[in-house]
Amino acid sequence: MESKIQNAIPANFFMISGSEDKQTSADVGNVGSFSLPDPAGKAGGACTSALLKVLNENRGRAMSWIDLLHKMRSILKHKGFDQIPQLSSSRMLDVNNAFEIVPQESRGRRRAVLIGINYEGQQGQLSGCHNDALNIKKYLIKDQGFKEKDMLILLDDGRHHSPTRKNILEAFDRIVDYSQPGDVVFIHYSGHGGRVVDTSGDEDDGYDETLIPLDFQSAGQILDDDLYKRLVTKMGKGVTVVVLMDSCHSGTALDLPYEINATQSKMRLNSGFNMGLLDNATTVIGCCICAFYVFQLLGSAFDD
Repeated sequence: MESKIQNAIPANFFMISGSEDKQTSADVGNVGSFSLPDPAGKAGGACTSALLKVLNENRGRAMSWIDLLHKMRSILKHKGFDQIPQLSSSRMLDVNNAFEIVPQESRGRRRAVLIGINYEGQQGQLSGCHNDALNIKKYLIKDQGFKEKDMLILLDDGRHHSPTRKNILEAFDRIVDYSQPGDVVFIHYSGHGGRVVDTSGDEDDGYDETLIPLDFQSAGQILDDDLYKRLVTKMGKGVTVVVLMDSCHSGTALDLPYEINATQSKMRLNSGFNMGLLDNATTVIGCCICAFYVFQLLGSAFDD
C-alpha cells in the first residue's frame, strides 16, 4: 500500500486545514485581536490568522507539526471558535518532527499560488479572504524567502487574476508544470468550501469536499477528486508542497492518505482513502497492512 501511494502521489504534500470535513470555519471581523504584524486589512480567516500568529510568535524557535496544530487550536478555542485544525499528508509523518515550509536541504525555486475570494456582491459575501492572501504573501516573502515574481495571486478585486473555476484549476496546472525536484510550493486558499454527495464511491463519509470558486453558480464547484487528479497526482517527485486551506469542510480537501487533527497525537491512515489505488477485493487487506504499518512507526507568474 505504501509503495502504491508513493507511485500515485510522487510529491511530498502537507496540508493544514482550517476545520474537519464536518465543520464550518470562521471569518474574523478584525484580525487585530490575533496581534499580527501590520496585517493587510482588518478582516481575515480564523485559521489563517491563527497560523500566522503562531508562526510570528515562534519565529526563530523550533516547533513540531503537532505543536503547530495544538497552538492553533488553543488560539482558536480561546477566541471562541469551535473549528479544529487538521493536518494531512502524502506520507506517514512523525508529527513530532520539526515543522518547516522550506526543507533545510531544499535548493530549488520557491513558488506560490495564493487564492482569496470575497464573493463581492454575491449572497454569502466574505470580508477577509483578500487580506488572508496578502498576509500570507507578506509572510512568505519576509520569513521564507519567496519572491513576488514567483507568486500567482487570484483575488476577486478587479486587479488580480480572477478566482474563477477555470483560472484556479489552470493555476494548479501551471504550478505542476513549472515545479522541478527540489522546489518548494506553497498553496493557500481562503474562501467558501462545501460538501456534495459523493458519486464515485471513494469517500468514507459519503461526501466530496469542495472549493467554491467565484463563478460557482455557472461553472460549478471544484471537487476534492478534481484537486487530487490535477494537482496531487500530477506534482513531480522531489517537490515539497505545503497547502493551507482556510474554508469550511476542508479537512480532506486534497484526499491525502494520512491525517491527524489538533485533538490527537499520532497520524493515522485516512480510513476513506482509496482513489483507485485498490480494487474492491484488496481494499480491506490493504487497509489492514497500512494499519500495521502505522502501528510499527509508534514524514507569466512562474517564468524563469
